[in-house]
Amino acid sequence: MKLTSKPVQLEGVTKTFSEASTGKEVVAVEDSNLSVQPGELVTLLGPSGCGKTTTLRMIGGFETPSRGIIRIGSEDVTYLPPNKRDTAMVFQSYGLFPHMSVFDNVAYGLKLRKCSREEIRRRVTESLTLVGLEHLGERAPGRLSGGQQQRVALARSLIVEPGVLLLDEPLSNLDALLREQMRVEIRKIQKNLGITAVYVTHDRVEAMSLSDRIVVMHQGRIVQTGTPFDIYSDPISPFVAGFVGKAAFFEGEVLGKDAENCTLKVRGHAFSIPRFSKNLKPGDPCLLMCRPESMEILEPGEGILDGVVTTNIYLGHSMETFVRTSENTEILVQIDDPGAKKIYPEGSHVSVTVNPRASKVLCTNREGSCETE
Repeated sequence: MKLTSKPVQLEGVTKTFSEASTGKEVVAVEDSNLSVQPGELVTLLGPSGCGKTTTLRMIGGFETPSRGIIRIGSEDVTYLPPNKRDTAMVFQSYGLFPHMSVFDNVAYGLKLRKCSREEIRRRVTESLTLVGLEHLGERAPGRLSGGQQQRVALARSLIVEPGVLLLDEPLSNLDALLREQMRVEIRKIQKNLGITAVYVTHDRVEAMSLSDRIVVMHQGRIVQTGTPFDIYSDPISPFVAGFVGKAAFFEGEVLGKDAENCTLKVRGHAFSIPRFSKNLKPGDPCLLMCRPESMEILEPGEGILDGVVTTNIYLGHSMETFVRTSENTEILVQIDDPGAKKIYPEGSHVSVTVNPRASKVLCTNREGSCETE
């Protein structure tokens, strides 16, 4: 398979719709700027209605931007139809033709391009081998499992050797185990081929495990772009922190900061935190964001907040302990290597503290951010 991976560039892309009932203009995507490098897998992540699928459809030519420019490679494709772009789309619904065999489904794009029989057979065989279905070419799609149907859809998209592969929540119809298996397979295939890929999902685990970079979207806007590690450990806002992973937020006040650390007071305790929103100033209210693995359970009175253990969930490699605090909120604490740690039984009175080096100080605006990327 000969692929020439191409970059994707969005410049000030906006998409508006008019509501049929009211005629009111609705902004689905607003002033989006994004660069995807050749061979990179970038995931658009966000809740329903955030604009991620609309953005993907604009890249593929299924929607036309109201404003802005879309480039694939060096070509301006903003107003080109899908068949004139060097892209291929894997849809959520698979979109397989039930009256055709697996072989003919995969061959469909090549037949439209008037390829010879010999070339079609060679390339279909190669594509089915790539996705591990070389022995099922004569089978009908209705006799395949969900995971196998998704592999056929992937093979059909790849066989036309696109410069950019677009994937619109391709695993959402699969059960949990198949989703996990297919995540691994898609990532292996993408890396082996070196193809540029833009992937859409609302599943944070999917995004974290697949992506070179994640683009978090909210209310039509790109709010943060970064590697999975950056997005998880250094979120730009409380919204991003809460969407990409479990988190607890403690209200505090900024005492001071320098280039290396922000010092804040939380419930009478002072902490020096190396990750912090840059625009915070002394005296500002703030939120201390803590992941479950960045907190620790101590004896009552030794931490920043007391509570009672309500539930312990043993996961083998870790224990998830839920603590109902004195303020009637529930905090999840992850205890790694539980066999070597003290586990407090359910009903125990405990206290929760935090690891400063694994936390971040954020602004109190939970929807937005006080820092710029």
